[in-house]
Amino acid sequence: MTKVLMRSVCVAAIAAAGMCGASAQQMIEPASATPVPGPMPEVLRQYTPVTAARLKNPEDGNWLMFRRTFDGWGYSPLGEITPANVGRLQPVWSFATGQIEGHEAPPVVNNGVMFVATPGNQLLALEAKTGKVLWRYKRPFPEDMTPLHPTSRGVGLWGDKVYFAAAEAVLVAIDVRTGKEAWTAKVDDYKKGYYLSLAPLVIDGKVLLGASGGELGARGFLAAFDAETGKELWRTYTVPAPGEPGSETWPAGGDHYKRGGASIWITGTYDPETNLTFWGTGNGGPWFGDQRPGDNLFTSSVVAFNPGTGQIKGHFQYHPNDSWDWDEVSPPLIVDYRRDGRTVKGLVNVARNGYLWQLERTRDKINFVAGQPYVRQNVFKGLDPRTGRPDVDETRKPGTNKTAEFCPSLWGGKNLHPRQRQPLHTAHRRNPEIRARRALPGRREKRAEDGCRRRPHRRAAGLESRYRQKGMDDQHAVVQLGSGPRHGRRIAVRGRHQRPHVPRVRRQNRQGAVGVSDRLGRCRGAGIVPSRRQAIYRGAVRLGR
Repeated sequence: MTKVLMRSVCVAAIAAAGMCGASAQQMIEPASATPVPGPMPEVLRQYTPVTAARLKNPEDGNWLMFRRTFDGWGYSPLGEITPANVGRLQPVWSFATGQIEGHEAPPVVNNGVMFVATPGNQLLALEAKTGKVLWRYKRPFPEDMTPLHPTSRGVGLWGDKVYFAAAEAVLVAIDVRTGKEAWTAKVDDYKKGYYLSLAPLVIDGKVLLGASGGELGARGFLAAFDAETGKELWRTYTVPAPGEPGSETWPAGGDHYKRGGASIWITGTYDPETNLTFWGTGNGGPWFGDQRPGDNLFTSSVVAFNPGTGQIKGHFQYHPNDSWDWDEVSPPLIVDYRRDGRTVKGLVNVARNGYLWQLERTRDKINFVAGQPYVRQNVFKGLDPRTGRPDVDETRKPGTNKTAEFCPSLWGGKNLHPRQRQPLHTAHRRNPEIRARRALPGRREKRAEDGCRRRPHRRAAGLESRYRQKGMDDQHAVVQLGSGPRHGRRIAVRGRHQRPHVPRVRRQNRQGAVGVSDRLGRCRGAGIVPSRRQAIYRGAVRLGR
């Protein structure tokens, strides 16, 4: 039993399903094939087709897409598990997926059928109640391909099909009842550096997805395929060709656009009101910005697309001419908030560059509202109050044969992990706002001259050692919505008088918060944003007056 656990990653159901992961570069062949012999299980016979209406308003007990709802909140309204009874949860079942690489896909659940995408081009259908294998789909890699990141971040659902992005840049539609391929569509050529790792997003019968490969010289894009036939409907590149809008932000007369990066590898969000879908883009290529002078649209941006035509309707670039590997692939949360006495149809993003961005979404553009650092950030001197364009300290910008020290590091203020938002009405809040606090786990070590702590102080977060594994230096930013009181005892901070930048930290009331789980996939409650960072946050960030 010990050997099995050491060689596998488990899917566990503890009244609610979760994932745990490991990191390695070895594939273990599955123990069974697809489909599982025998009569069709009752849970598959009773499978409820997924419709546009259900995706827009899913039942409380279902999780039908990457972040459950189009707005990207990642919030479940189920209330049976509470702080009062969570300590009494017991394991119900576990299942070894046969893969030991890091698992990054959330379980997608529709009426008792759980879909789990794993590394190794594998998709599992399990009975959520028992953990029984319904079928297993595994697609072999091409012999001449070695995936750079052999992971999968989930699947999309529509009708009676499940959509899986295979690593070799192939979109696969699978019949949910049989586990057999309904159709396949080539998204791009893996021999050119493209590969897939994200969960497709299905909007009104169109399957949307982008491709990884910016680090291999690929040109980013978003494409849509017909959910029934697999026919490509449109494709929009996130690095414009000469003559297209935004091409003036790239060197003139060259072919930089052919390998400009701006890849899309995290699932976007969608606003039915404006009929716009929002996707984050990666950094540019080559890595150093001095090799591609200009702002380099649409790298490190949020881009608004019309899902019916693929037309770009708006964008906001978090920082131009990226040289820090701050790819901003996480899409913003779609959330309305109050500011200056008015309600803003908003987009909120906790960005990799260390800033919390508040934007406004409209039908034809994305407007800047405000931006504040939520970790120590020494690259931006400030933001243009009208456009939000950062004023970059060039001494903190690395380049060809040029060394620079900067905060946050290339891991970002937070990495690729999504955020979470809990509705205000569940937190009993009256005045919506956003606050950001910095909790600092990790060993206490000396700070560099620029003030960036290499391993922040564990006690400042009030975390017990059992919550962290040896050698980990993640930090957690708590982004709190609402203005209610903080509850709990004050956490003593050792040596605070020597470190006046470390705020007094209270145990957080984690209701009404934006956050994500940590690197190991263990959710510590709403309000947790992990990152491998050396930064220190000063003060609170507030959204709203």
